[in-house]
This record gives sequence, structure tokens and C-alpha cells, in this order.
Amino acid sequence: MCYANMKKDSSLEKYRETLHEIIFEADTPAGKLFDIILIVSIVLSVLVVMLDSVSTIRNSCGGFLVLSEWFFTFLFTIEYFLRLSCVSRPFKYATSFFGIVDLLAIIPTYLSFFLPGSQFLIVIRILRVLRIFRVFKLVQYLVEIRLLNQALRASRRKIVVFLFTVFTLVIIFGSMMYVIEGEQSGFTSIPRSIYWAIVTLTTVGYGDISPKTGFGQALAAVIMIIGYAIIAVPTGIVTTEIARATGRKVSTQTCRACSAEDHDIDAKYCKDCGAKL
Repeated sequence: MCYANMKKDSSLEKYRETLHEIIFEADTPAGKLFDIILIVSIVLSVLVVMLDSVSTIRNSCGGFLVLSEWFFTFLFTIEYFLRLSCVSRPFKYATSFFGIVDLLAIIPTYLSFFLPGSQFLIVIRILRVLRIFRVFKLVQYLVEIRLLNQALRASRRKIVVFLFTVFTLVIIFGSMMYVIEGEQSGFTSIPRSIYWAIVTLTTVGYGDISPKTGFGQALAAVIMIIGYAIIAVPTGIVTTEIARATGRKVSTQTCRACSAEDHDIDAKYCKDCGAKL
């Protein structure tokens, strides 16, 4: 009896490993096929939501769009529970970014089913828009986006320092402009002057507020020139990290224990939790 239970547990574990390899990885033909089917389904489901927002199409093909929406909802529901069943820590995956996106892809349709009546039309419309979150499911199936994500994570500290510097500059420039121009030129408060500094430094230039004095215009010119230099900084930081990430070969293996990705091609253990891959 004990041997039978051990054999059953072993078969179940092997099934979960195979399922995990198909769903979370793309190194096998089955995994690649699964990714292709899911990508096509995601694109088609988002297209259905977009078409449903066009009144003429909804009036003529409303029934078909509803059936299509429920079909994709059931499909993504099955996929969601299969993902939870093949990972070692289902709750950890469910609370991760992709786990929440997967949940957002299916919850709105079910909620709209339980909220009938004209008084809830606004709520249902919001829920329909939330289905667009399905497009974020594409992120985990595109190697280029993984590469960009890896580069952004590697450069996050430098970007935080850069943003802090920009934040400091706009406070200083905004306060100076408030003192120089004053309320008569539209700079009625320091926060409003900081808003102008942000618009000017980022070279957006709405034109709703502008300096009138010569000194103020000279300061604005300096801020504009600094703005052009600042734009190049984050681009250089991320580009450097992308170049480094491109030279590093990674596999599509995903850790069953913690769902970590971007492991080295020859990695045998997870870089985050140490679990065997």
C-alpha cells in the first residue's frame, strides 16, 4: 500500500515537472507550441475586447463577441490553474506580477456576469477595459522584452539616483523661477513653478506658463539646454546594461520553487532560492 502511494506520488511529481516544462519554458517543441497558442489566444482576446467597444460591430456581432469572450476566459482560467498546480509555491506565483496579470485576465468577465442591470453599466465597462491587461501576458513570451527587463533591473539603482537628481533640480529651478517671476507672470506658487520646471526640463513645453522677465527667460534657456543633456543619461545607462545582457546567454528555464527566470544556460540550481532546476 505504501509502495503504491509512493509510486502514485512519483508519477504525480513527474507529471507536474513535465507540465511546468511545457508551460513555463520554451526549450522543447511542446513548450514552444504552448507559447505560440497562448500568444495567438491573447492577441485574439484583446482584439475581441477592442471590437466590443465599437458600437456598430457590437450591435451586429454582439452574440459572437460574447461567446468568444467566454471561450477565452475559460481558456485562460484553465491555464491559470494549471500554472498554480505545477509550481512548488502556488501562493508565491499567484502574488507575483505575472500571477496578478493572469488573474486580471479572467476575473473581470466573471464579475461582469454577476453584475447585471443598467445601474452597473459603468462598472461593467471598467471591467471590460481591465481585460486589456491580457496584453501584459505577452511579456513573458518575448525574449526581447525579457532582455530589456533584465537591463532595467540591472540599472535600477543608477536610474533611481538619476531621478533623485532630476527631482532636486526641478525643485531648485522651480523655486528660483517663483522668486524671479512671481504671481504676475503665472508662477502663483512653488508647486506650480515646479510643474513648469518639469515641463521645461523634459522639453515638453506646454506653454501654459512662461517667464516674462529677461532674467526668467535666461534661466528658462539654461533649463532647456540641461533638459537635452538629461534625456541622454537614462538612455546611456539602459543601453550599456542591454549590451551586457545581450552578451550573456540565458535559458528559458523557470524555477518551480520561486518562479525566478533569466538563469544561465548551464545553470543547474536557481540563482535566487537555490532549488534544483
